[in-house]
Amino acid sequence: MKQFAVLGLGRFGYSLATKLYEQGYDVLAIDKDEEIIKGIADLVTFAVQADSTDISTLRSIGLKNIDVAVVSIASDIHASLMTVLHLQDLGIKEIYAKAQNEQHAKVLQKIGVEKVFLPERDMGRRVAQHIASSNILDLIELDPTHSVQEILVPKSWNQKTLTQLDLRARYGVNVIAIKRESGIVISPAATDPIFKEDVLIVVGENSDLIKLQGLEK
Repeated sequence: MKQFAVLGLGRFGYSLATKLYEQGYDVLAIDKDEEIIKGIADLVTFAVQADSTDISTLRSIGLKNIDVAVVSIASDIHASLMTVLHLQDLGIKEIYAKAQNEQHAKVLQKIGVEKVFLPERDMGRRVAQHIASSNILDLIELDPTHSVQEILVPKSWNQKTLTQLDLRARYGVNVIAIKRESGIVISPAATDPIFKEDVLIVVGENSDLIKLQGLEK
């Protein structure tokens, strides 16, 4: 299972770190504010007060063993960029970052950040689902328990109809559209076949949607 580090615990970072932990992942939360660290300590795996612009500090807390790092320090662009560079030096291959504006986002992308989030466009809880899953492409949270998600079609579903798959009975989800190269099929018929290159847009309870993550793609 992936291990995550969230550096910078503003509203975005705090929401992201706690949501990842709720999903069962190991989360290392880092911020230079002692009070913030005290407040999140019981809501993540490990919380550390540290200056992320100091590479020796990052190295000393074992950050090099993290699979995915998320830099959520948008208000201080210099600190954001320095933190990303340090994480790269530590060999962390999967780095995400929050940007303050489009210019900040462009710089982050140029130095190799895999995914850049703009706070006005991406909420922490949505981002948590996006980076924690290898097969969930996108998510829209309808309410705390229901979501609309895009999922890749498992190979075993290839060329089967929706009737044959019976996803409502087996997984508790409904297919509301199919995305393919030729376009989007809205409200597909039960007799419509699906193909391994398709993307299904499904709606259901979050607990049921999570079950789809374990299917072999």
